[in-house]
Amino acid sequence: MTGKKVITFGELMLRLAPEGYKRFVQADTLGATYGGGEANVCVSLANYGFHAVFISRLPSHEIGQSAINALRKYGVDTSYIARGGSRIGIYYLEKGASQRPSKVIYDRECSALSTASAKDFCWEEIFAGAEWFHFTGITPALNDTLADLCLMACKAAKENGVTISCDLNYRNKLWSKEKAGQVMGQLCKYVDVCIANEEDAADVFGIKASGTDVTAGTVNHEGYKEVARQLKERFGFSKVAITLRESISANDNDWSAMLYDGTDYYFSRKYHMHIVDRVGGGDSFGGGLIAASLMGYDAQKTIDFAVAASCLKHSIEGDFNLVSLDEVLKLAGGDASGRVQR
Repeated sequence: MTGKKVITFGELMLRLAPEGYKRFVQADTLGATYGGGEANVCVSLANYGFHAVFISRLPSHEIGQSAINALRKYGVDTSYIARGGSRIGIYYLEKGASQRPSKVIYDRECSALSTASAKDFCWEEIFAGAEWFHFTGITPALNDTLADLCLMACKAAKENGVTISCDLNYRNKLWSKEKAGQVMGQLCKYVDVCIANEEDAADVFGIKASGTDVTAGTVNHEGYKEVARQLKERFGFSKVAITLRESISANDNDWSAMLYDGTDYYFSRKYHMHIVDRVGGGDSFGGGLIAASLMGYDAQKTIDFAVAASCLKHSIEGDFNLVSLDEVLKLAGGDASGRVQR
């Protein structure tokens, strides 16, 4: 492995989806791939040349091995994945089109990760030589044990001088807003870089952007400046990144983001995207933000890189953002024509 060592911790799931834009009730077959918030970030970082290490727990049977192989295919270090449990978490995805939204159905109770314990992970060994640790609000939402494991990981990362990032990633199918606010409030005390979208800060911490209605597709930049400032004041984050999605339909979105470093606010350019697959879009943003930060980019170049990376992800089937560093840099540099490369 080469490059700086980055750790992510979460659940890798089996993704089952009807072909194309078929509804669940139409489907005779379901395509099988793998994905999950922190795993998606890890694949991005591996593609950019980092030593990307994914931490999780998966069954020792063939499906668990297939999931691990899906990560190894893209250069992710899976050597610390614990083996055990009887099943892999599953999510079913029905892709939306036009004004019909996408739908996700979870089937992840009693999964290998949700039945993990502290003895499955040696955090001191995992964080040796690491520079960055990333997790999302999805993992502690699974149960109290996972919340405790996230806390243990954050404490170990801090003791080893590792920078910590967290994508709030609120999922109302996994826990209540009240529980999310309580648990994430504890974890965010250890976080250096906070990533959120239009709704996360409001759902988890009650911090809402003024003049913004996500269902109407309107974004007020001044409102998001206030959200970022309040998040930093409450938790002491060194940076707050907020993705700004303006939904025209399930297929067409405007996509941009903001980065606040405690002093200034930096806005990316806005991309009009025709979406192939939006699942993993936020994760690809997180992967881009981490990569740009570790490469020493300034704040403006960092947010431009992260948004370009996530824009490209929306054109790719599956959870993983399968793009190279050069492809992201080209788009971030202004080449958005989509012309054939010969």
